[in-house]
Amino acid sequence: MSPKAHQDALTVTGLIEASAAAAPETPALIYGGQTLTFAGLAGQARRAAGGLASLGVKPGDRVAFWLPNTTAYVTLYLACARLGAIAVAVNTRYRAGEVGDIVGRSGAKVLVVWPDFRGIDFPGILADVDPEALKRLETIIVYTESDDAPEINIPSARTVAWDRVARHARFDSSHASPDSGCNMFTTSGTTKAPKFVLHGHAGIAGHAREVADNFGLRDTGTVAYLGLPFCGVFGFCQVMAALAAAKPTVLTSAFDAEEAVRLFEGYGVTYFNGSDDMIDRMLAVMGNRKPFRQVRSAGFGAFNSELANIVTRADDAGLTLTGLWGMSELQALVARREPDAAPDVRAIPGGNLVSPTAEVRVRDPDSGALLAVGEAGELEIKGPSRMIEYFSDSDATAAAVTDDGFIRTGDLGLVEPDGGFEFLTRMGDVLRLGGFLVSPAEIEAELQMHPMVESVQVVAAGSAAGNRAVAFVIPGGESGFEEGSIQAHCAQRLAKYKVPARVVPIDAFPVTESANGIKIQRGKLREMAEELLRE
Repeated sequence: MSPKAHQDALTVTGLIEASAAAAPETPALIYGGQTLTFAGLAGQARRAAGGLASLGVKPGDRVAFWLPNTTAYVTLYLACARLGAIAVAVNTRYRAGEVGDIVGRSGAKVLVVWPDFRGIDFPGILADVDPEALKRLETIIVYTESDDAPEINIPSARTVAWDRVARHARFDSSHASPDSGCNMFTTSGTTKAPKFVLHGHAGIAGHAREVADNFGLRDTGTVAYLGLPFCGVFGFCQVMAALAAAKPTVLTSAFDAEEAVRLFEGYGVTYFNGSDDMIDRMLAVMGNRKPFRQVRSAGFGAFNSELANIVTRADDAGLTLTGLWGMSELQALVARREPDAAPDVRAIPGGNLVSPTAEVRVRDPDSGALLAVGEAGELEIKGPSRMIEYFSDSDATAAAVTDDGFIRTGDLGLVEPDGGFEFLTRMGDVLRLGGFLVSPAEIEAELQMHPMVESVQVVAAGSAAGNRAVAFVIPGGESGFEEGSIQAHCAQRLAKYKVPARVVPIDAFPVTESANGIKIQRGKLREMAEELLRE
């Protein structure tokens, strides 16, 4: 292989071209009952690249994708990669403030939008964006699946139909290089604006190939299903791995449990990943059907603590789930549990690193010392899937990456004897009680055993006596709710400093929907706890 051919192979463009050469007539994407082969996808990506180039898109330019999962999304992403442009993911759930922030701070030159997706008023949302945030936006590409899509009128930007881009003359050159950026994902913002996580071609393409190898996607007969949004690393990494393996992916623009069950049966799906909530909804509607009978690999992200029994419930339905771990800075599918492990092990996020060259270690957050196997501290991970940087934020990049190339994950975990690791909780969720680091899951597990407790979340809050645990409980059973009874139960089983100072009934936990799933707003619960202790 020539040096240039070797360089090309380390790019997203090289990845799709290799799959198209190896399996030209194999279906790549199945969407809305229509099939696009790998040769067709590679050809469409070249035409879309020509369309983008005609709009002035050049290497390094940012193209914002405010789109759900569609064949057009994948095609346009591959087109950006060929041009050396950077795809910026924008969640379709985002509204004016969030869209303006991402488009403005990323300096996006092009925005792609489906204006009538699910009846959402995307033109109205865009009209509410601060014009200052759109000042560098030159073009809006409109994708639609209807004949009467609403118009988008932004005075500073021209509007172009997707068909015009998709049917352009082919762009057969490539400006992709292994070290150049091709993807930006946003981190979850809390008190600060989200950071832009920039990944490069070599990291994206290399990780896709390693996931394809590790998860068995290259096996004969593989059919993937994607219900996760492509705008998040969880869904994105799954699609890229299937493309690397030259295997088909069944796409849906939005997850619907009933539709998913039907597609699993109709296409014989063998591989998918999902959130615990998605899988719970599929189990609820499957009835006497057996949609998982051909599934060989199924990973899940544990986002909803109320679904702690999802692995055993899935086992009963003939679906073997394996816990996963990932983050925007390292991509998703970085680690997973072994499918032949016991259910209680498969339920634990983490596992063995997918890349044979990746490394994991744990550091004491106070002393800075590296910790031994089995000792809990902050996880640090190094591997080929690592981001290039936080875009235009060198200080944040320096704070996140160690001198020897490890990402400080912000997760509490421990290294296991076999070289894998266990994720315990986010460092921001760790309870520092009585001078010790305590995982909230430990206290939650004890509270969950009380008959008055249906579901629980534990946070820490400051008080005159130091940090104290506060439990928010959704009551259960028929015995009512007695705070003292629940505290007494904990006092019999936990060290005194772990016993919640307050146990508070709540109708529902505050939640937010991210690209990867529904997450409980523990920060909001901490605010509520601090107010309670002040009172």
